[in-house]
Amino acid sequence: MRVRASLLVGICASAISFPAFAQETPDDDLDSRRIGPNVIIVTAQRQNQSLQEVPIAVSAFDAEALEAQQIENASDLQLTLPNVSFTKSNFTSSSFTIRGIGDLCVGVTCDSATAIHTNGSPLFGTRLFETEYFDLERVEVLRGPQGTLFGRNATSGVVNVVTAKPELGTFAAAGDFEYGNYNSIKTRGMINVPIGDTLALRAAGFYLNRDGYTTNLYDNSDIDGRDMYAVRGSLRFEPTASTTLDLMAFYFREKDDRLRIQKQACQRDPTGVLGCLNNRLDFDKTNANSTLATVLSSVELFRIQGIPEALALGSVYGTDGYANFDEPNDVRTVNTSFDPEYFADELQLQGHLSQGFGSMNLSLTGIYQETTVDSRQDYNLGVLDRSGYATGLNTLAFFAANGLPTGLPAPAPAFIPGSSAYFAPIAAALIPNGPNGQLCTSDNDDGNLGAYEGNSICSDAPLAFDRSVQYQTAWSGEAILSSDFDGPFNFLVGGIYAQTDVSENSYYVNSFGLDYATGILGTFSAFAAGAPPSYLATSMYRNNTTDFKLKSFGIFGEVYFDITDSLTLTGGIRYNDDTKSVSARTTLANFLNPFGNGDPFTSPFVGSFDADAGMDGNQLLQQRDVSFDAITGRAVLDYAISPDNSLYFSYSRGYKSGGINPPLSPVFAVSESFGSEKIDAFEIGSKNTFLDGAAQINLTGFYYKYKDLQLSRIVARTSVNDTIDANIWGLELESILRPSYNWVINMNLSYLNAKVAGDQFFSNPRDPGGGDPLAVIIKDISNGSLCAVTGAGANTFVGLVNGGLGLQGPEPFPADGGIASNGAFSICSVLSAQAANPAFAALGPINVLSPGVEVNLRGNRLPQAPEYKASVGVQYTAEFGDGMSLVPRFDLALTGEQFGNVFNGRVNRIKPFVQSNASIQLNGSDNGWFVRGFVQNIFNSNSVTGLYVTDASSGNFTNIFTLDPRRYGIAVGAKF
Repeated sequence: MRVRASLLVGICASAISFPAFAQETPDDDLDSRRIGPNVIIVTAQRQNQSLQEVPIAVSAFDAEALEAQQIENASDLQLTLPNVSFTKSNFTSSSFTIRGIGDLCVGVTCDSATAIHTNGSPLFGTRLFETEYFDLERVEVLRGPQGTLFGRNATSGVVNVVTAKPELGTFAAAGDFEYGNYNSIKTRGMINVPIGDTLALRAAGFYLNRDGYTTNLYDNSDIDGRDMYAVRGSLRFEPTASTTLDLMAFYFREKDDRLRIQKQACQRDPTGVLGCLNNRLDFDKTNANSTLATVLSSVELFRIQGIPEALALGSVYGTDGYANFDEPNDVRTVNTSFDPEYFADELQLQGHLSQGFGSMNLSLTGIYQETTVDSRQDYNLGVLDRSGYATGLNTLAFFAANGLPTGLPAPAPAFIPGSSAYFAPIAAALIPNGPNGQLCTSDNDDGNLGAYEGNSICSDAPLAFDRSVQYQTAWSGEAILSSDFDGPFNFLVGGIYAQTDVSENSYYVNSFGLDYATGILGTFSAFAAGAPPSYLATSMYRNNTTDFKLKSFGIFGEVYFDITDSLTLTGGIRYNDDTKSVSARTTLANFLNPFGNGDPFTSPFVGSFDADAGMDGNQLLQQRDVSFDAITGRAVLDYAISPDNSLYFSYSRGYKSGGINPPLSPVFAVSESFGSEKIDAFEIGSKNTFLDGAAQINLTGFYYKYKDLQLSRIVARTSVNDTIDANIWGLELESILRPSYNWVINMNLSYLNAKVAGDQFFSNPRDPGGGDPLAVIIKDISNGSLCAVTGAGANTFVGLVNGGLGLQGPEPFPADGGIASNGAFSICSVLSAQAANPAFAALGPINVLSPGVEVNLRGNRLPQAPEYKASVGVQYTAEFGDGMSLVPRFDLALTGEQFGNVFNGRVNRIKPFVQSNASIQLNGSDNGWFVRGFVQNIFNSNSVTGLYVTDASSGNFTNIFTLDPRRYGIAVGAKF
């Protein structure tokens, strides 16, 4: 019986791949015989096997399936795969979550839970999630820890992108053009050229340009557009039947106004202590009085520091700069005075040699990779009202022109001689055209040069923007020797070495308020000490990794033994070794730098800066080295009940190496490093084909025992990582039905239960009081952080201490804010010192906890782990007598409730969402051309896929990440 290439369907224990739109006209008896065995070849076990034969939960989509289901990038995979979710995340990264395990660890030394590969080679810091799929052979997604063959870091699974290879002896070409709404233009092309009988060249590429999805009310522009392209060249050389050499070069580039963060949400806190409350996510803006820039330039801090209050930009008890800001009630409408900027590129060079030796095969693979990502956007996605700055800016201009008043009667001088030199540089840098002119904010090019070094961006509105940038190189080499004996025993052994180097990883936050505060606070410190006019460097927040290196190797092997004709045992073991070294520092207002000096780290006062509180003396960088190793592996029993039905049971041990937490400023008590993850995974699966191939139903059940799951939280404006334990179990049902030759119906369903196991105590950044009605949550006006004061007399104690500081006492948060404690502005270090004062003994025990009261996470659901998912797809092929066909298709996907944060609660809940796509394609005779109409996200759902809670010094607002809005268009293409 003929098996037509256009009818190939990939099926496995986990997912279904679907046929191409174009189908040949069946002969008279094909419909009665249904469809023959559906075959797609994958390399889930590092050798070519049919998907249905592999005893692993692996999903595969060939090129035709990717096209039919409109899977254009990694994000789209979540709409058809069970127990898989994907979201962009805060720092130009993303999280591909499989069965509740994703990239919950944040930081340059973190490893990805989901290992990303190209043609079997591991990638580091890849930008493949930005690009779009083109000219691929298939995409494979392995679910569950891969303890042997993909052992390094693959605790959740593996995504392997397999590119199309050159075809020997065949000339072929294809191209298509697409136009859609948002003025979207996309074109793709491929050409395959044979060079003699043993050599072939293949070149492919794509280009995409479209307008932005998001409207900016500030200037009525469209932002969040795309302008990207990628090219790939491949060469295949087959000098003999047993020798194949593949070479590949790939380059991707994007430069546009992509928004790294789609929108910000906040239940506004009128007290200003938290900024945003703990009950829900509203379309509102954080109370700016909670932010670091405000507290450092406030009347209250200046008064305590002995600085003239008239220089302050406002009061923490006054009207804040966002009080009258109207946040648009739409995720695709913003109001920002800073246009986003986004750049990313990636180079890959890969070589693969496959050499057969009788019944043995040696595979050698190497890859070199360079990646860059650089993104800037408005930190608050809003426009701050500058009217409250008038008094402070006018006073600054006056002092710059005249100096500090002496306050003495004549004939004493009215101003302190020479004091104007301390203020003139601040005015010149920040308000060069006077207090009513534009306000200038430090730019954040590579390095630390800001407004006081002449490197600034000026605007009518006070700016606040951030930048996330990384430069990385990596390479790896792998060797695998495998057997193909006729007997019951076979084996595979191999080794891999990988190395990556991050030469720069920085996250900056710049704002006019920070520049102003570092200038004023620094110049008064310098004036009091008799030092030259200076500011506090750095004038911008910068979490900076100057160098990170990873060296990793693994040795692995598997044996395959046919116990009987129906029962096969697979056993594998792997040794993993990872060494990491990092140099890093976090800076903001740490030491004096004279105006005009240049690079702050050449300042004569830089010796007072200590990047490493864990070592004696002062260091300009924190330098750490850590090493991790582990033995992992798997065992699988695979039983063939019949030629069309099989059952397997597996146990896998997974591992992901630990890392190093970045230095904090201010310093809090957190672990310098975090340990490795370990997972014990049990899985049972059944793969079944019925009715001569007309129905295929696959079932999978799994249970994970997770030890030391890495979990990120924000402390002191920096992501630090802790570890928790978790138990995860779930079920997956997948099916494909062909009631007749013309119909294809697929249905998938999954359930996931992923929860924290045991007693795990952490402080909730949204509620540092931990639900204690007697506690007082403190906004520290000296550094913008939060702490909690506990004890029966906490409110009285804070009121008394604050009275001495000229600050107000505690007050309640709104009744619907989800906060049981009271709140107040104060200074945590002062409260901590006074807690031991005998004068307050009558109030009972008083504790000052930084960053807050710890709560038990036992039983909480893991983030980005939807409890249930379901998808259905229907495709029909109407064929005409002239060989043409018309193929409509409809897909619907439901993602259930999930949480964006391990603390759960209503404020962290991500609502269920539905996504649907449809298309209709007219194919020419012999499939030489096509015309297709399509629509994606038919219901125009604003589907939220992830949340990120910012730091206390930013006001605890939440960044949200969404899928694309409705897209529709038409495409035409041809091939020969």
